[in-house]
Amino acid sequence: MTGGRRARWQELRGNRNITIIIVARFFMSAARSLAGVVTPVYLALIGFNAFQLGELAVAVGIATAILSTAIGLTSDRAGRKPFLVVVPLFAAVAGVVFAFSRSPLVLLAAASVGSFGRGSGAGAGAVGPYQPAEQALVSETTAPARRNIAFGRLAFASSVGALVGGLLAGLAGRTPTGEAAVAAFRLPFLVTAMLATVAGLLALALREPPRPPAPPGAGRRPTLPRRSMPLLLRLWATNSVNGLAVGMFGPFVTYWFFRRYGVGPAQIGILFAVINAATAVSTLSAAGLARRWGLVRTVTAVRIVQAVLLVPMVLAPSFVVAGAIYLVRMVVQRIGMPLRQSYVVAMADPGERAAVGALSNLPSQATMAVAPVVAGYLFDEVSLTLPFLIAGALQFINAAMYWGFFHDMPPEEEIAARATPRPET
Repeated sequence: MTGGRRARWQELRGNRNITIIIVARFFMSAARSLAGVVTPVYLALIGFNAFQLGELAVAVGIATAILSTAIGLTSDRAGRKPFLVVVPLFAAVAGVVFAFSRSPLVLLAAASVGSFGRGSGAGAGAVGPYQPAEQALVSETTAPARRNIAFGRLAFASSVGALVGGLLAGLAGRTPTGEAAVAAFRLPFLVTAMLATVAGLLALALREPPRPPAPPGAGRRPTLPRRSMPLLLRLWATNSVNGLAVGMFGPFVTYWFFRRYGVGPAQIGILFAVINAATAVSTLSAAGLARRWGLVRTVTAVRIVQAVLLVPMVLAPSFVVAGAIYLVRMVVQRIGMPLRQSYVVAMADPGERAAVGALSNLPSQATMAVAPVVAGYLFDEVSLTLPFLIAGALQFINAAMYWGFFHDMPPEEEIAARATPRPET
């Protein structure tokens, strides 16, 4: 680590809010990772097929989209902290419900309220619908030159938390069916609830900066982010395509490993733990790559690699080979995740950051909610491969769109760096 990077990291360590958010993210990511491994396997063992898992993913996706949008629009006026406290507690309640019930309707309601069990244990970045408020608070308490580093450290905490959550998936033990599955999976669901509760309680110690004043003559702060609308329209276009791609495979990764190779939660949890250990390193490199190549170019490149790697992964002859390819894909994916988050809050108007963060993801949440039903049907009736191939094609299209829309819109720190003359050697 160079002297400049060391100094920037030391400044972040002295930032109370950033420290609390990072630690809370660790616990929340551990909870999401553990739930992401055990939930699809548990539901399959008590009788859910892929189409029913798709229906549950749709319900959770719609509920998450509504909550995320409401939080984004509200937190620009009401503050960020309340949502970082309350929303993790919703996930905790969902964990308790899953620990003691096997009623489809009860599980559907709990999963929807808690945004529970979405994705896989390797997708540690998706911590829940409070993320627009979290991103805005990080941006408000971090200098622009250190923002990419802050989001990189946050992604690092996610990876480490998800590593722990993946290892905890072994608490489920063997994979019985019926009532025996409810008893076998009770402990991991209760641990999920405990981890989410800790994340919510930690957020009580946050100290919010004052809300930025509205521009002169603007009167009451608008509900929709009008000043950021040109940015938002471009994000809607790109994110809707990416949402379709992620919805085709994201909720089914654990289920796919379980059905394709016959492995249980312990083996899948170990794989995801290894993946999250590896991706923890890649998140730390995100800020450096953005400084060297440019943020938009870096995001575009990693999205293309993600798309390509889906093909050999689903064609792999064994769990070990597929897991190794998935590991490489997730290492690449985790580089782009904090940079995309950083870019959105950097380009949005300061008074509209949470609203833009929430609304920018609304199309992707909508398409992500619809796609699992189609994917579930394809998994059940066509093949376990086709949804992944469709997702790869969609992500490649998304990468081209992202570059086309944003390559001429660098964030402020890149503009400042270009304007600063380099010292002569």
